[in-house]
Amino acid sequence: MSGHSKWATIKHKKGALDAKRGKIFTRLIKEISIAAKTGGDPEKNPRLRTAVAAAKAENMPSDNIKRAIQRGTGELPGVSYEEITFEGYGPGGVAILVEVTTDNRNRTVSEIRHAFGKNNGNMGEAGSVAWMFGKKGYIVVPKSAAKEDDLLNIVLENGGEDLRSDNENFEIYTDPGAYETVLEAIKKAGIKPTSSEVSMVPQNYIKLEGAQVNQMIRLIEALEENDDVQNVYSNFDFDEKQLEEIAG
Repeated sequence: MSGHSKWATIKHKKGALDAKRGKIFTRLIKEISIAAKTGGDPEKNPRLRTAVAAAKAENMPSDNIKRAIQRGTGELPGVSYEEITFEGYGPGGVAILVEVTTDNRNRTVSEIRHAFGKNNGNMGEAGSVAWMFGKKGYIVVPKSAAKEDDLLNIVLENGGEDLRSDNENFEIYTDPGAYETVLEAIKKAGIKPTSSEVSMVPQNYIKLEGAQVNQMIRLIEALEENDDVQNVYSNFDFDEKQLEEIAG
């Protein structure tokens, strides 16, 4: 299981996603509004289509989605957002990317720098770690939901790149352009993914042990709690035996 998947498992077991549903809605509304700037029709705007699908998956009311699109297209008044990516390092030299959407750059820079400094991390220069990541479609399917050979055939026939497995899940990676096609093909086969997104996936992982694992998780949580943060990506990994202890 990759560090990416382990972190998703931790958040699920801690109930963090349910506890922060308001934060999730805020993040999704920002993404929809920004995506809609280049066109308000999801059928003609892949980024908007993905954002709307993510909002529906979180049971966001249709009226909220519609208003977010209208703010993005200018049909309704709204806040002007700027997208920024911060780069930095966590305990053990782990690479971190932080994607934010903000209406106040100076405030956000200060808050992100403070979160890094307070939690054993350091802000880096632009380009310092971004080269370690690549944008990929990322889909997780529980092993109980599909046979590996059947799933692999679906993935490859629809333009997917790779399928990896651990004790509980299959992890599917695609080019961003093939993400929607692969995801829809999986769903049409009656297979329900537990998560799916277009994500920044690291080329390799740095394994942390002992206290550094908890320090790293505190840093990620501090960054994710910021209202302007849309996504946090890192290349940290750790032993699965620590998963239950951390999740508890």
